[in-house]
Amino acid sequence: MIKIRPFLLFTTLFLIFYSCDTTKSKKFDYNIRFEYSNGKETATYDEMIAFYQSAEENSPFVNIETCGKTDSDLPLHLVTYAKNSSPEKPLHLLINNGIHPGEPDGIDASMLLLRDLINEKIELPNNVILHIIPAYNLGGMLNRNSTTRANQNGPKDYGFRGNARNYDLNRDFIKMDTKNMEAFAEIYHNINPDVYVETHVSNGADYQYTLTHLLTQHNRLGHGLGEFIEKEFKPELEQNLRDKDLWITPYVNVFGRTPEAGFSQFLDSPRYSTGYTSLWNTLGLMIETHMLKPYDERVYKTKAMLESIIELSAQHQDQIKSKREENFKTFNNDSFYKFDYVVDSTQFETLDFKGYEAKYINSKITDQKRLKYDTTQPFVKPVKYYNHYKAKDSLRIPDYYIVKAAWKKVIEKLNINQVKMQQLEKDTLIKVERYRIKDYKTVNSPYEGHYLHYNTEVITIKDSVLIKKGDWLIPTQQRGIKYIVDVLEPELKDSFFNWNFFDSILQRKEGFSAYVFEDYAEEFLKNNPDVNLDFIMKKTSDEAFRNNAYAQLSWLYQQSPLYEKAHLNYPIFRVFD
Repeated sequence: MIKIRPFLLFTTLFLIFYSCDTTKSKKFDYNIRFEYSNGKETATYDEMIAFYQSAEENSPFVNIETCGKTDSDLPLHLVTYAKNSSPEKPLHLLINNGIHPGEPDGIDASMLLLRDLINEKIELPNNVILHIIPAYNLGGMLNRNSTTRANQNGPKDYGFRGNARNYDLNRDFIKMDTKNMEAFAEIYHNINPDVYVETHVSNGADYQYTLTHLLTQHNRLGHGLGEFIEKEFKPELEQNLRDKDLWITPYVNVFGRTPEAGFSQFLDSPRYSTGYTSLWNTLGLMIETHMLKPYDERVYKTKAMLESIIELSAQHQDQIKSKREENFKTFNNDSFYKFDYVVDSTQFETLDFKGYEAKYINSKITDQKRLKYDTTQPFVKPVKYYNHYKAKDSLRIPDYYIVKAAWKKVIEKLNINQVKMQQLEKDTLIKVERYRIKDYKTVNSPYEGHYLHYNTEVITIKDSVLIKKGDWLIPTQQRGIKYIVDVLEPELKDSFFNWNFFDSILQRKEGFSAYVFEDYAEEFLKNNPDVNLDFIMKKTSDEAFRNNAYAQLSWLYQQSPLYEKAHLNYPIFRVFD
């Protein structure tokens, strides 16, 4: 099972010790590159780490720790700020920056935020413990350039989207191909944040807003916590920012078209950060600043939004924590798990959207029509925002899953995510449900290091299977129930099956020679009249099959006892008490 790293002990001791420390922090004067470049540049990796080290030296309330290695072979840093660690059930808020280092707004904003906290220009509520990952994608941050963000207005130099192994880390939360994600999972599960915030820069359409938000999709998050995010937290956050004369809109989920026709909420499946954190019922949101707004404006408004999120999270501490616990209990009491979410076009809200007039003009390059926004013609128009999704399907949640010991990569991922499981102590015959893969599609080009499957269909078979000593029994009645179902059920979008963890079952290892099998097939049909009837009907109804001798023999081979059992048989079993 996963081991708790020393950094958790250090954090605990730090918080206990300083909860009794009344020493006033001295003035922390530390100008960062963003400031002495007049808002034109962002910190380098070394400058960022130096800032946080200095912050720790200058404040008894700051602790910086290293937490595992990343793909760049550098450790991931975690910064904790807490003036009062003794409140009952404190709210833990985690800010993650630089997952895409070409979008460094949050890297600089978090440094400004921490400095203001240390200097008491702003106060951290006593019931909040603040955690900051200064930059997550260290390999990308070190790959500094000034060209790869073709559509972005500053800063002068920045990092690259891909990490040290060229993975987009905001597609890696479920599949966990990178050491970055292993380190993040350890931080995440040890902190167990109630609120998770990630900082980004958006692309897509042009509009007047500098700030947009992308909260985790509330229907998929589910139950009371989903309702709270949609009906209370989101509108209060928007109003809080408007009161500060900071206008915000939901993330404008359009590409290649204008927003006036309406747009839908982004569906953050578990490959994304807030989709992943929602599996543990964390209130998650991304800050998405607009790429065409000046860099200094984006940074200062990101900082202001972080302050608002902290303020509201503190105000709703009891609700957030209680709603999380209710979600854990409710999902454990549910008999069915919903999946395959699609936009509900019958439900929407109308936004007073602040956009720019747009038209299609002749391109001087392609001689075709091109989209052009006119920033001299701002408008406010009613725009439909489709922020509800509905599940197209559901499945019955088993009491247990069984994973054979041979699938070590699967066991490793479950362990890292602190899933509770136990090994069988002896060979046992168990009644199970198992799946046979009926159909699936695969992308034509590699996506994040994988040839991703989709539209997976299964056939359910009831069977008795001999489970061997050392195989793993995984109860679903635990806090990780949503994670377990999402990764082990092959039909779900970001399942381990769809991410190619089980591709070896998709290839036959044995075959037949037609001239030898013909004799066996003849005898097989004589002894199995039901199969013979199906064979005759298939030849009658399917002309291509009727005219293809090898296809007929192959079909018979698959019906016979000679056909290998491993092919297309999904090696995870479902058990019901």
